[in-house]
Amino acid sequence: MVSAGEFRKGMTVEIDGQVWMIVDFQHVKPGKGAAFVRTKIKNVMTGNVLERTFNPTEKFPRAMVEKKEMQYLYSDGELYYFMDTETYDQLPLNLDKVEEALPYIKENMNVTIKFFKGEAFSVDPPNFVELQITETEPGFKGDTATAGNKPAILETGAKVMVPLFINTGDMIRIDTRTGEYMERV
Repeated sequence: MVSAGEFRKGMTVEIDGQVWMIVDFQHVKPGKGAAFVRTKIKNVMTGNVLERTFNPTEKFPRAMVEKKEMQYLYSDGELYYFMDTETYDQLPLNLDKVEEALPYIKENMNVTIKFFKGEAFSVDPPNFVELQITETEPGFKGDTATAGNKPAILETGAKVMVPLFINTGDMIRIDTRTGEYMERV
């Protein structure tokens, strides 16, 4: 059991018989009245997002989420196929389960898939991935009138802001938790 006062981002709990992931939380202590926890929670099966407040002492059972390392194989246009690296079983998933990870994964990359009661609900890419720049404007020496960043498109189709010295064809490291450029590889 975990109390609402102990909520953290990414934690999964059972509320009203369904599994919810804490997307965001804030402890609020108003001038008058009791403290409360304002949260944004996401249903892991349906994807619905709610904003809800809880008393910090309310207790909820922790949802037992199983994590499994799998390899992304390919997409046939409708389904995305992943392979269990131990048993070689293939798991097809719909776009709604893969959507958040898709900009950061490419074929043959290992990812973590989360399951609840045997049903996959989320795909998490590695925290850092190395991807190639397929398109960006050339940076010019001395062009620092702006913030020093320019848009770039990666080999997966994701768009990120990169420093001016990055060129088309460069390999860069991306933090998938924030979607930000880290360094050139």
